[in-house]
Amino acid sequence: MEMKNNHYFLLLFLCFSLNSNLCIARNTISANESLSFSETLVSSGERFELGFFRPGNSLKYYLGIWYKNVILSQTVIWVANRDKPLEYGAAEMKISQGNLVLLDRFQGVVWSALAGNINPDISVTALLRDDGNLILRDVSNSSTPLLLWQSFDHPTHTFMPGAKIGYDKRTQRKQVLVSWKNSSDPAPGLYSMEMDPKNAQFALKWNRTTEYLASGSWDGRTFSSVPEMSSNYIYHISYNDNENESYFTYSLYDSSTVSMFIMDVSGQIKQLTWLNGSFQWALFWSQPRQICEVYAKCGAFGVCTEANATCNCLSGFKKISDTEWNSNDYSSGCVRDQKVQCNAITEDKDSLWISSILRVPASQNTNITVGTASQCRSACFNDCSCTAYTYDGSGTCSIWTGDLFNLEQLSTTESERTIFVKRSSPEG
Repeated sequence: MEMKNNHYFLLLFLCFSLNSNLCIARNTISANESLSFSETLVSSGERFELGFFRPGNSLKYYLGIWYKNVILSQTVIWVANRDKPLEYGAAEMKISQGNLVLLDRFQGVVWSALAGNINPDISVTALLRDDGNLILRDVSNSSTPLLLWQSFDHPTHTFMPGAKIGYDKRTQRKQVLVSWKNSSDPAPGLYSMEMDPKNAQFALKWNRTTEYLASGSWDGRTFSSVPEMSSNYIYHISYNDNENESYFTYSLYDSSTVSMFIMDVSGQIKQLTWLNGSFQWALFWSQPRQICEVYAKCGAFGVCTEANATCNCLSGFKKISDTEWNSNDYSSGCVRDQKVQCNAITEDKDSLWISSILRVPASQNTNITVGTASQCRSACFNDCSCTAYTYDGSGTCSIWTGDLFNLEQLSTTESERTIFVKRSSPEG
């Protein structure tokens, strides 16, 4: 006991007598100061922390912001260098020439807050606020600091209370949430959420191009396609539209509540709230409600099964990347065991085809009128670009070309059809 007391008093001596930073967490970086690889910034109320981290089982390092008061789970809300990881545990963030920059071990610039013409003579400070927002200010005039940049304007995958998801009418720039690639890689993934300024709604997109869910119109209280929001007692969401911008933002009724929206690696937008009693995140709602409604959830030639939320490859196909699938990243999809040798075999080879009873893809098909199922099959066989076909039994033949996405194994026969897919060419 006496030994512990000695250590305690020694720590106090270091803190108060030696003017050490060991015991006083700082929340700012001023001109010509830096944050080393082993240091962190902590917001004034100790709600958030900024520093270097390694996600999941990754060996790479990133500069990010995470909840400090969420224990047992490092929940990262923002990443500076998500597409430029650091390979070695040596880096620093600093104020340099009027800008906030991240430097690697060779002093090369990995990331910077500001781009374009920068005044190197201004006095700049970076501050980590207690709402999780990292801001860069010009404090040359100490009475009226000028905001130069803030992380809330450049979200990664998390929508925080007080932040915006919107559209700048002057620059035509959107604030967009983009999922991580997987739980160990914060690089931009395939799924995103952005605001549709024309219809004042949120839209989820695959590859920033294909919209697979829209929130529906805003009625001043909730979105038409997200009725769960009408009974939400945690936050208040609002829509603002002026000559410069239009955006959605939200606030929490109780400031002590820890809650956020994330564009998840699953392709779903989720609202999560931290439960202190059980030390875990609680899911309040997610969209799309069904995981198999996420566009290209299982990649090309992958089959989604809603009952157990799994992906599998069609028979005769194999995973392109076991490593990615083991990380719950199915975007690489599946590929044939062997390539199809066009016109190298005869049409009557049954082993050329695999048949599955599935919900078939909703796009990339062409409908033609034929008399019989065999004529439909011949139409696909004689077209090298044909990947698969279905026949409805009443003269309509549907032909698919290219990769097949959104195949789904259903638990009932509703919406199911038999789809015939070209597999790798049989021998002989």
